[in-house]
Amino acid sequence: MKTPQRLQPLVEEGLIDEVIRQLMSGKEATVYVVRCGEDIRCAKVYKEADKRAFRQAVQYTEGRKVKNSRRARAMEKGSKFGREQQEEAWQSAEVDALHRLAFAGVRVPKPYNFLNGVLLMELVTDENGHAAPRLNDVELTPEKAREYHQKLIRDVVLMLCVGIVHGDLSEYNVLVDADGPVIIDLPQAIDAAGNNSAASLLERDVNNLAIWFSRFAPELIKTDYGREIWAIYKTGKLLPDTPLTGFFARDEKKADVKGLIKEIDEVVREEAARQRYKQSLEQ
Repeated sequence: MKTPQRLQPLVEEGLIDEVIRQLMSGKEATVYVVRCGEDIRCAKVYKEADKRAFRQAVQYTEGRKVKNSRRARAMEKGSKFGREQQEEAWQSAEVDALHRLAFAGVRVPKPYNFLNGVLLMELVTDENGHAAPRLNDVELTPEKAREYHQKLIRDVVLMLCVGIVHGDLSEYNVLVDADGPVIIDLPQAIDAAGNNSAASLLERDVNNLAIWFSRFAPELIKTDYGREIWAIYKTGKLLPDTPLTGFFARDEKKADVKGLIKEIDEVVREEAARQRYKQSLEQ
């Protein structure tokens, strides 16, 4: 096929020898199958900010650190340069996340190069060498559904152990190769420690998985791994092999509002008494 304009710089740099076909076009990027020497890989071309489906980027970028102070100031001011830097940071976040997660043992595509908003990475394939299907296109037995669900829950734990929450995990962002699930699409990856939405986004990720896999293994809809994982994480005791039950004991006890108001009134009265005593000494 004709080389897309966004891929031309990679061809000129010798990183891509041939663009074979378009693989998919999603809310974040368009992906092409390309030949690099003797290897078949994929090139992910990120869409411009005004063409992306994500409209709440602040929810995802909160807590991300920018090492260059000049870039950070420009991003805060919202200048043209700052917007350009913000866009570059959004795109490069996936590259950073892929490296960190691969090192942590999470099954993700291997990244090779990142140039001008294009990520060149491993093409995940099935047993026949074709592009691997997404999880939402796969029919599963109850046994295989439970197996894949457990693998992905363990991947969620591994991700959190290195401070990352996927933030958009679902059956649409998981590929299935001969060895099982492979997690993809990470430009919105969350900084678990620095983002106030991390807990809710992790819970949503895990609930998405439970809902999908319950189509094949109905009992999975009753699990509550998200809250359980986050509760352990908050204690600082979450490890890659931490045993999980899939259940979480919620605190159903009603708040003692009257008691709280009483305590506040007592504090107010004590402070008023201290002020009166202080005034009496000054007279």
